[in-house]
Amino acid sequence: MMKSLIAAALATTALATGALAQNAAPITEFRIGILGGENASDRMNNNECLRKYIEDALGVPTKIFAPADYNGVMQGLMGGTIDFAGLGASSYAGVYVQDPTAVTPVLTTANPDGSYVYYSIGFARKDHNITSMADMQGKVLGFGDPNSTSGYLIPSVELPSQGYSVTPGEYFKDVVFTGGHEQTIVAVNNGDIDGGVTWADGQGNWEDGFNNGALRKAVDAGLIDMNDLVEIWRSKPIPNGPFVVRNALPDDVKAKVIAVMENLKANDPDCAYGVAGGDNGGFVKIDPSYYDSIIAVRRAKSN
Repeated sequence: MMKSLIAAALATTALATGALAQNAAPITEFRIGILGGENASDRMNNNECLRKYIEDALGVPTKIFAPADYNGVMQGLMGGTIDFAGLGASSYAGVYVQDPTAVTPVLTTANPDGSYVYYSIGFARKDHNITSMADMQGKVLGFGDPNSTSGYLIPSVELPSQGYSVTPGEYFKDVVFTGGHEQTIVAVNNGDIDGGVTWADGQGNWEDGFNNGALRKAVDAGLIDMNDLVEIWRSKPIPNGPFVVRNALPDDVKAKVIAVMENLKANDPDCAYGVAGGDNGGFVKIDPSYYDSIIAVRRAKSN
C-alpha cells in the first residue's frame, strides 16, 4: 500500500512540475540548505560528506548554506537560492502554506526499526526536582525556533490541550525562544531555564540521547551528560521531516540527488549518521501526503 501511495504521489508531482523541470536550464551549481538548531560549524562538518557525494554525482560545484534560523532555509527554497534541504515537518508545512509549488518532499529518514516518526521531548535537570510538566508550574519553559515542529509547533498545541497554557505568565512563569534545539539543551543543562523541549526518535537508551535527534547530537558533541537530565514530557508521534527538492530543478538533477540519498546508508554509514543526527535506517522515499496533518496544524496556528 505504501509503495503504491508513494508511486502515485510521485507521478502526480511529475505531472504538476514535469514541464517546468524538463524545460529548466542546466544547473551550474547546487545548493544544500541545513536547518539551524546546532552551531554552524557542526552542521557544515556533519554534512560535508553529503555535499561531496552530490557534487560528484552532479558534476557541478555544490555548496552548503547554514542560515542562523529555520526561516533562512525556508526563504532560500522559495526564493531559488537553495535547491535541496532536510526540513522538519513544520518547516515544510510553512513553505507549502506560502508556496505549494516551491518544493516537493521526496525522502525521509527511517528509524533503525523502520518507522518514520519521532517525538517532542520535554526535559529538565535531574537535580532541579522536576519530573513532569506538573512540576513546571511557575517556572521558565524554553522553545527552540518558531518554525520547529518538535521545538515549538507540536508542544504549543499539545501542552495547552493538557492544561499547560504556553501563554507566558499563565501556567509557566515565562515561555522563551532559545533560538534552536542545541541552544535549548545547553540552556536547560546550564540552569538558565527550568525546562525545554527538543526532538528525539524516542528509541534506544536515554543515557545515549536515544538513537538519534538533538539530544544524541549534544551527547556526541560532549555538550551534556544525559544522566544529569530527566524526561518530563513526551508528545504524540510526529512524522519524521522530509528532504525536499526545489520543483524548478531539472528532472535528472532530482533523480541523481535522490539516488545519492537512498544509497548513502549502504555506501557510507558514518556519513548517514551525521546527516540523520544519529543511528538510522537510511533515507527512504515518502508520500508527500504524509505531512498533510502537519500542514493543517500549521494553517490553524496561523489563523
